[in-house]
Amino acid sequence: MALILASASPRRATLLTQAGYDFVIEPAHFDEDAYLDAYPPRQLAAFLADAKAREIAPRFPDDVILAADTVVAFGDTCLGKPANPLEAREMIKLLGGATHLVITGVAVHCRAQKLELEEIVMSSVRMRQLDAHELEAYVASERWRGKAGGYGIQDPGAIVTCLAGSPTNVVGLPMGQTRALLARAGITPRRSDNDSGGHDGRQSV
Repeated sequence: MALILASASPRRATLLTQAGYDFVIEPAHFDEDAYLDAYPPRQLAAFLADAKAREIAPRFPDDVILAADTVVAFGDTCLGKPANPLEAREMIKLLGGATHLVITGVAVHCRAQKLELEEIVMSSVRMRQLDAHELEAYVASERWRGKAGGYGIQDPGAIVTCLAGSPTNVVGLPMGQTRALLARAGITPRRSDNDSGGHDGRQSV
């Protein structure tokens, strides 16, 4: 029984690797942007994660599928991944100096076990206001590509100033909750690490 990661996100793959999991990457090809306005943020994250797992599961009926989707919510507005520098600039300007939510839906499915597990994890994030030079430098760096909200907590420059919740959730996969779901499906890491990745609390970053 193998673990199949239904995501092309290099950040999710890195988190799983660091946590000691062996897995195979089989990205789901699902148009996330088509559903941005179809659901409130929390329901959207859950829907997209479940849809990705369901797309991959028939191809690997004996294996465990792990899918996730991360949504940045500014009020009731869902922010997806910027398609171009203009969208990235507008998202960073919108989030600067304000607090927003990062919501990740995690789905673990296994057809052989008749198992469908889902969880939603939310973190509160505050981003500092970038000045014009910093904003243009960040957009030019293209670090916003493939990231919901156009930024990453791990990006250089200390864009994020305060975080309440799971740091790995903001990266794209809440590892504390993911470990628990995978364990219920019979998937354990080949080794343990000390980063729970799922604690709650407020910290400056």
